[in-house]
Amino acid sequence: MDARLNYFTSPTAGKALKYFMSAGKALKESPLPAVTQELVALRVSQINGCAACIDMHTKEAAAAGETSGRLNLVAAWREATVFTEAERAALALAEEGTRVADAAHGVSDETWAYAAEHYDEEQLIALVFMVSFMNSVNRLNIITRQPAGDYKAGQFH
Repeated sequence: MDARLNYFTSPTAGKALKYFMSAGKALKESPLPAVTQELVALRVSQINGCAACIDMHTKEAAAAGETSGRLNLVAAWREATVFTEAERAALALAEEGTRVADAAHGVSDETWAYAAEHYDEEQLIALVFMVSFMNSVNRLNIITRQPAGDYKAGQFH
């Protein structure tokens, strides 16, 4: 499959992506644990069906030492016993923050309180931005049908 647009050859995309990706870099440097960031990025991408981001974040997580068993269970995290309570809270928030059209309430008070039990304010800010950022990146890739499968860990660092 070929992408509808090539972001890497477009002057307009280059300018916009410079600033957009700097937001992603700031999130990587946030106090939200790196493992949690990758799990959230993967789950948001699974929900949205963004193959390019699923490819990227499974490979980045694996390169950072995440196990294939945990990565394989992200899509069914509620039934899996391999995630910490903090990771489960982050995944719940990621799901509700991504599926805003599926639930009129957006992120429920219960889900927010669950996340707030495990993360401080700076980590919550990073988590909210991570969910929003990944939803945006997913849409950039899905709309233009960016292909998946060839990503190499560390490719964009």
